[in-house]
Amino acid sequence: MADALRVILLLALAAALLTTATLLLTWWMEPLRRMKRAMAKSLGAPAEAEAWSPAEGRAAGLDFDGGQVAVLWNRGATGLVYAFDEIEGGEVIVDGHVVARVRRGEQRKALDVMAPDAEQVILRLMFADPRHPEFELALWDAAERVQTTSAAEALRLGRRWLSHLDALLKG
Repeated sequence: MADALRVILLLALAAALLTTATLLLTWWMEPLRRMKRAMAKSLGAPAEAEAWSPAEGRAAGLDFDGGQVAVLWNRGATGLVYAFDEIEGGEVIVDGHVVARVRRGEQRKALDVMAPDAEQVILRLMFADPRHPEFELALWDAAERVQTTSAAEALRLGRRWLSHLDALLKG
């Protein structure tokens, strides 16, 4: 009887350890957490400005001290790091229409349209890279889970990113 109880307790302990290990692995591999680790690794430091789209598996981050921007896709498994002088500009696109733009050598087109009922808000970053000239990231998509909780918040995040880019391009 004591041996049977010992076996049952060992099986219960093994099941508890396996469950705990599975929960820890699930937590560690959660897409947003995985992308944040990949972003920190690619920049070599925590990003000072970030934009995430866990549903798309895409992210972008700025490191002002290191003078670089990182873009990730494929849930953080693939990405590129650009120096600030390789940035050509950025756009905020609402429901397929460019509503704000910053480009090297051009005057800024300020975000003067607020669309709280927008279905989609996209941040497009443009680079001096013939293989990967642009990178798009959904800041808001009514159909998918993204970083922001509303179209208005996505537009504020997009405006903040364009302000960063504008300062970098002028500096």
